Amino acid sequence: MNPIPQRKIMIRRSSRQIELYDGNQLLACYPCAVGKNATPTPLGNYAVSTKVINPGGAFGTRWLGLSLPDYGIHGTNKPSSIGTQASLGCIRMHNHHVEALYNQVGVGTPVVITE
Repeated sequence: MNPIPQRKIMIRRSSRQIELYDGNQLLACYPCAVGKNATPTPLGNYAVSTKVINPGGAFGTRWLGLSLPDYGIHGTNKPSSIGTQASLGCIRMHNHHVEALYNQVGVGTPVVITE
């Protein structure tokens, strides 16, 4: 799938929110879980590098791999962790939210992780 040119994902660690933009227009905002203090979600500019439906296990129903190896945005089998610092550095979302996000972005979509 080709990237949708103006789409961008912003992940705000401090507020534990994922925002999807089309240009400067906010399309959606979702709660998420981020890395624990010992295993923080890395700040920086990345891109969606892979998309997987039903990756299994703790990754819920969707996986959006980042250009930073071993990190991604994914669903969860622990929905009570959303809104907390709970992961080993990945970004967790409710399965229905990650499914919606998955359908709106392509490989190559920029992902910016800020404090």
